[in-house]
Amino acid sequence: MPVLRNLLVLLLFAVVAACGKKAPGIGSGKSPGKDYARLIEPLIEPAKLATLGPRGANQRVQKVTAILWQAKEDGQDPAKVAERAVDLIGWAGTEKGKLTAAAMQRNVTIIERLGAMTPADIETMRRGRAPTVRKGPYTGDIVSVDHIVPRAMAPELDNVIANLELMPLRLNEGKSDRIGDRQISMAKAFRDAGLLSEAGLNRVVELRR
Repeated sequence: MPVLRNLLVLLLFAVVAACGKKAPGIGSGKSPGKDYARLIEPLIEPAKLATLGPRGANQRVQKVTAILWQAKEDGQDPAKVAERAVDLIGWAGTEKGKLTAAAMQRNVTIIERLGAMTPADIETMRRGRAPTVRKGPYTGDIVSVDHIVPRAMAPELDNVIANLELMPLRLNEGKSDRIGDRQISMAKAFRDAGLLSEAGLNRVVELRR
């Protein structure tokens, strides 16, 4: 009997120990998941962007936003994913890296505010196309890509991710090529970050007068 009792005690300890071990992805919350930053990296690679034609980066902005939204749905922090993607292109700790990561994060916030993040919308964006506005005064419109500093005023910034922002199409069309305080401020930030030349900044400033 003592031998049997000892065997039962050992078996009990073994069962308790096994129950205490967590299976991968269980208990602490999430599995490691996809490396979303790696998916974004080729879409924001400066050398590749430089080879694109007019408005060539617009589709890439839609795709990047869809990837970041999927990362968020998968329990990952879009801000951290965006920052790591910027690190992967060699811009870690730089002002142009910070501006680029901020722009990508901002676009995730924009689609959320516009309600343009249904599964159908995200799939549409994943293919580089414009989703639909589903909340607010522009409901039913499409979500276009706007150049914060107008491309007509600063062609250098045409395919610069930091200069591209999602916006309802009607609002975008109404904005036209006007230069205001925000455009001047962003142009200066782009110049300081090395994304815009001094001549480009001077042109933007002059066109406001």
